Amino acid sequence: MTLHQLNQRQQMILNRMAEDGEVKIAELKIMFDVTEMTLRRDLEKLEHWGYIRRIFGGAILLGKDIALQERTSVLIEEKARIGKRAASLVEPGDSIFLDGGSTTLQVAKYLQPDRQITVVTNALNIAAELQNKRIPTIVIGGMMLDSTATLVGPVAAAALAKMAFNRVFIGTTGITVKHGYSNSNMHEAEIKQLAIAKATEVNVVADHTKFGRQDLFSFAPLHGIHRIVTDGSPGEELRAALEEASVDILLSS
Repeated sequence: MTLHQLNQRQQMILNRMAEDGEVKIAELKIMFDVTEMTLRRDLEKLEHWGYIRRIFGGAILLGKDIALQERTSVLIEEKARIGKRAASLVEPGDSIFLDGGSTTLQVAKYLQPDRQITVVTNALNIAAELQNKRIPTIVIGGMMLDSTATLVGPVAAAALAKMAFNRVFIGTTGITVKHGYSNSNMHEAEIKQLAIAKATEVNVVADHTKFGRQDLFSFAPLHGIHRIVTDGSPGEELRAALEEASVDILLSS
């Protein structure tokens, strides 16, 4: 299967999950005249592509404001490759910003110890990752979101307003032609907007499942960033729009 080539039943499952955020296999058996094994294969594929996470008796929808530990278990190898490629863009003397997310965490993991850089972050897990690498790290203050371990709100915004970055690396939960880059949480979207405004170079790190998806809060139009570091190419329409917007697509492998 090519990326996002869902069959009609798989698309209907996602549409159903968009209403409640979850679905039970027993419910799907009523909706579709297929075997339980067929439904489990559908859910396996949807999980592999990063749309859902399977749980006992059913599945929950990803892309909502889900907990960080749930996101980090999806597409681990792909996100690691993206993080490694993105980290290679950092140059000595850079001041960089990493926002919260399972893919930006991989960027932090691949920053080599003793790098002559300064990292600013609003993510507690990223700060913990950098703690023993002897990389100067600034954690901005703010209100903590329990689900993502990120610091947001007026205090975080005020801190970012006083800074300037050579490069920022931010995550997204969706990229579309019409709405650009989006996120499920308005507070995190605000931090992303502020970081973008303070950066010389803006990098979005996103696995291929984010292409063609849209969340509630748009934080930048397509032309608002310089580069997407990803593990797969977007569809033809989105690829053409990104090219027109002068966005570089950097593949991780």
